[in-house]
Amino acid sequence: MTQLQARSVRPFTGRHMALVMVSFFGVVIAVNVLLANLAVSTFSGTVVENSYVASQEFNQWLGAAKADKALGWKMAIAREGADTVRFTLSDASGKPLTGAAVRAQADHPLGAKAPVVLTPREVAAGVYEAALPAGRWHVGIEARAMGHVWHAEDDAL
Repeated sequence: MTQLQARSVRPFTGRHMALVMVSFFGVVIAVNVLLANLAVSTFSGTVVENSYVASQEFNQWLGAAKADKALGWKMAIAREGADTVRFTLSDASGKPLTGAAVRAQADHPLGAKAPVVLTPREVAAGVYEAALPAGRWHVGIEARAMGHVWHAEDDAL
């Protein structure tokens, strides 16, 4: 008899199956608890402060978005170094939008950091720069020029 043949094979019993099932569901439950805890600790769940008020203003938001789109203005946004953001604004014909009064606000996508109010200044024709800390940001911008007010948003940062 060889050494391999001398070993006895133990049968797979109900106790083994119970251990497999408890282990499997223990891992599933542990992962679910971990992910739920991470989700709750990183996102408040608040999209708007008051959904009733937001629903009343929805048609006004749609009208403003149509007016913004009708202007045909465009915005390109990019990082300049670690702590500067650059907005390049152009009108419907692609010409630089110069002399605009620009305001912007950067919000952290998950609300982990406080919003940052930006005061961009024009550094070249149609190019506006402002200081913005490193990180991921959702940026909303308002430009006033030629008697119009235009809004845009970007998640590129």
